[in-house]
Amino acid sequence: MGRVSDLYRQRVAEGALRPDPAQEAVLPHMDRVLADMQAAPAPKRSAWRAFLGVGNPDPAPGARGLYLWGGVGRGKSMLMDLMAEAAGEIPCRRVHFHEFMQEIQAGLNEARKRGEQDTVRPVAEGVARQVRLLCFDEMQITDIADAMIVGRLFQVLFDQGVVVVTTSNREPEDLYKHGLNRQLFLPFIALIRQRMEVVCLDSTTDYRQNRTSGGQVWHVPANAEAKAALDATWDELTDGAEPAPCQVEVQGRQVALPACAGRVARSGFWDLCSRALGPADYLAVARAVDVLLIDGVPRLSASNYNEAKRFVTLIDALYEARVRLIASAADQPEQLYNEGEGSFEFERTASRLREMQDAAWGRRG
Repeated sequence: MGRVSDLYRQRVAEGALRPDPAQEAVLPHMDRVLADMQAAPAPKRSAWRAFLGVGNPDPAPGARGLYLWGGVGRGKSMLMDLMAEAAGEIPCRRVHFHEFMQEIQAGLNEARKRGEQDTVRPVAEGVARQVRLLCFDEMQITDIADAMIVGRLFQVLFDQGVVVVTTSNREPEDLYKHGLNRQLFLPFIALIRQRMEVVCLDSTTDYRQNRTSGGQVWHVPANAEAKAALDATWDELTDGAEPAPCQVEVQGRQVALPACAGRVARSGFWDLCSRALGPADYLAVARAVDVLLIDGVPRLSASNYNEAKRFVTLIDALYEARVRLIASAADQPEQLYNEGEGSFEFERTASRLREMQDAAWGRRG
């Protein structure tokens, strides 16, 4: 096991990072988590549990975790990558919060099928058998299904000795803000404050801005000229292949993409965001393609709130999978969603869209 601060300084010395005082101020808190975990014994199975074949370790309080929050593009995800790398031999998983909650929901469904009375506990204990350190990127709670189980889930994880480090754009008190039945969510905020150190990354620099363009990938406005540009990009990426519809399988159902050729796909905004698709669907699409072309991203507002929310989820999935996105849109990312419910959350999406225009973006260059 190493220290996050050592890895950070190494990256700075190599020229991969620029020193940032706000990021450097966070490093001791991250080092503290790993040092506390090293000093604390890992949960062990008792002799009786081993004899009875019970795989779950005896509960043992873990080190206090870390909740790192701040504005978009300030380097939180990069620091999380360093945290997971520095963990060394500590069983660790670094995962986007959306993806993790999809796995949890699938586990809950299986537990219900088995007739479990407490469906959360066996799922959480299954996670605890695999990891001691969970590194979540981009914690945000917008779904009532997640909001209603997350407190119980984290309580069991903490009781089993799992240490959680997470990033977020919001401080804990603003999670699930204005959400349905939010009063039932408030104990989770108190649990975060109790079991995690809350630290603000207060940097003034958005590192996702001013990236080097790798050719135009965001075409404004979404007019005939933009369509022709996407047509030309399609021909270049697919060697002029004739587009054909394809289906992406998701948990026994199919998500249709209007045009596919190999691992390149193309779709209109409304084809992807007007249907009742969720995180699992978009994650499956992101796994199925290396490049996605989207035609006609409109201005977003309260009038198309549901579609805007799905677009945010889609971009999260594409970003985490490092899918190259090429699109035509009504305006630049920062100007697409300027007011109304959801505009705050869209700041992160706009920042990600800007980063995804970088020349080096994508799984395959």
